[in-house]
Amino acid sequence: MTQLKTLWLDEEGIGTVEIILILVVLIGLVLIFKKQLTNLVNDIFKTITTESKKV
Repeated sequence: MTQLKTLWLDEEGIGTVEIILILVVLIGLVLIFKKQLTNLVNDIFKTITTESKKV
């Protein structure tokens, strides 16, 4: 019974679970805003290309 209680109270895995949850949320946000992010990145690269031709 003591081993079961010790296992139940062990919190070492909490960090891993938190990291996984954060990654799931970030991936979800990327999937939701995929089109907007793609347009933003394309605009940034167009601006970089245009500005670099001026130099």
